[in-house]
Amino acid sequence: MLVKLNHEFSDNTEIKLEKFTDGKNASHCGAFSRARILDFKVTAPRSCGVRDVVLRLSHDGEKDCDYPFESLGGGEFSLSLDLSRIGEGLYWYTVLFLRGEDTLFASSIDNVNYKLIPKEGNRFRLLVYEEDFTTPQWFHGGTMYQIFPDRFFRSGRSPQREDAVYENDWYAPISQYGLYPGAAVKNNLFYGGDLYGVAEKLDYLCELGVTVIYLNPVFKAYSNHKYDTGDYTEIDPCLGGREAFELLLSEAKKRNIRVILDGVFNHTGDDSLYFDRYRHYNSEKGHGGAYKDPDSPYRSWYSFGEDDETYLSWWGIKILPKLNHKDENCRRYFTGENGIGAEYVKRGTGGWRLDVADELSDDFLDEFRATVKAADPEAVIIGEVWENAADKIAYGKRRRYFRGRQLDSVMNYPFRTACINFLKTKNGKAFAETLTEIYSSYPKCCCDSLMNILGTHDTDRILTVLGDGRYQGMSNHTLSTHKMIDNEYDKGVRLLKAASTIQYTVYGVPSLYYGDEAGVEGGRDPFCRRTYPWGHEDIGLLSHYKSLGQLRRDPVFAEGDFRVLESGVGFIAYERVLGDKRITVISNVTGTDVETQYRGRDMMSGEEFDGTVPAISTVVIV
Repeated sequence: MLVKLNHEFSDNTEIKLEKFTDGKNASHCGAFSRARILDFKVTAPRSCGVRDVVLRLSHDGEKDCDYPFESLGGGEFSLSLDLSRIGEGLYWYTVLFLRGEDTLFASSIDNVNYKLIPKEGNRFRLLVYEEDFTTPQWFHGGTMYQIFPDRFFRSGRSPQREDAVYENDWYAPISQYGLYPGAAVKNNLFYGGDLYGVAEKLDYLCELGVTVIYLNPVFKAYSNHKYDTGDYTEIDPCLGGREAFELLLSEAKKRNIRVILDGVFNHTGDDSLYFDRYRHYNSEKGHGGAYKDPDSPYRSWYSFGEDDETYLSWWGIKILPKLNHKDENCRRYFTGENGIGAEYVKRGTGGWRLDVADELSDDFLDEFRATVKAADPEAVIIGEVWENAADKIAYGKRRRYFRGRQLDSVMNYPFRTACINFLKTKNGKAFAETLTEIYSSYPKCCCDSLMNILGTHDTDRILTVLGDGRYQGMSNHTLSTHKMIDNEYDKGVRLLKAASTIQYTVYGVPSLYYGDEAGVEGGRDPFCRRTYPWGHEDIGLLSHYKSLGQLRRDPVFAEGDFRVLESGVGFIAYERVLGDKRITVISNVTGTDVETQYRGRDMMSGEEFDGTVPAISTVVIV
């Protein structure tokens, strides 16, 4: 960490605050194994007048402890902090520079860089995690592809339900939606995509460089989105059932592709084996659901009020009754040795993405990790967390996702937000600060496993976000058939190519939402869930994504170090480094070409890069 001081010093005066571990400079990191010794070093020129340096450290929510640096003479100070002695957990610290008559405090900008101010400001974050904490090696450097099964590809082999509405025209707009955003809707409109269809398109996914498929829920459920689980033990028949599921796993394995499932374990559907509000499951397995049955084995799985019509549900949505994980039988149904989490991993899945992870208790996550990893140590566990996961507070409690006993990774929503803001506002400095802060907040193995998203089933289509200036505020009726005009679409594609190149080259694993590579557009849910346009793809955009998939094969993107080199208005440059290999990425989202100091071979075109970054583009050079 290097900062030019403006506090009573000349502009050329500099002070260094650096961190080392195992003899290596770790100033850009803020999460370490408890087995490490963290060495701090300060270099302060005489003109700064620094006589003493103190590290002020507090365990999260506890009192401060002061650790004085040792003066080495010549303006150098050092301090060694044995992390095994302070223990696992989240810490906050600042560094005090004592100058005799006054004291300056290091105020963090992005958990790496800082400014000096005369009073305490923003503290640095220090996360100390379990010494044996690792994340699956196979996941690092991969490329993820997210599939909403009903909308990806229709094989024609799966049965149709009598109580559902089917759209025979695969390319038809989504015709079922609420009268207004948030209004109730049946969500029983199906296009017929299934797991057989996913299996048929595995070679296409190989062309994209895909190494892992993330499936939105596949368990039996009433809705097309299936976040209202009916039976966790059964793959939905309209997706092809168990036979299609096992075929997909088998064919994916032949291509070195792993499949991870969406674990919706916070709530079920009201139309489910467990709640059974409509008595569709009452006699199916010999016992009744919790609704209006005080003798049901599932009664304690839910929280009822004064009557059966009053029960706790997810965000007050009555069709999604919330599970009571304080009930051990309920919790262990998912987290036990033979629970849902472990069983599907034993069957050959590559792991789980946990829906609304913030609402899953620490006990649940601790047990879930233990049994899933016992079933397969290489299974990956990803949580849906929308903020910085290192210091996340949910429902008034600090979470400990990345301390070694819960998650491997999270969905990197901070990246999505910051990247879109960069493309729209051209604030490269803010983007650099977000990238730096996240990288310095998480254990390195978690950074290598981050699920980097630009779009998901919960967000507006990224192409629409970047190119369409008219769709916000439209009614659902208008939005159902709305499309961008040519200049909007072209703008969106240019920005998406720049954004996706960043997505594929920063730390973590890019997650491509099905159809984004083909030019699918659409606003909020359900219009972000349009079908994949087989035979009508944007060939230029698709070719770009195939090139990115090839790019991901370079080992530097699996575990290479990350550092921002510079940033400015409409501009950011960063590097990935692994051993002697160094790759530089420069993104220019201004309206004009930008001359840079960087030279090398453009990895996308194979041509020599002369230092000029074209307007609205991202280049990758080696």
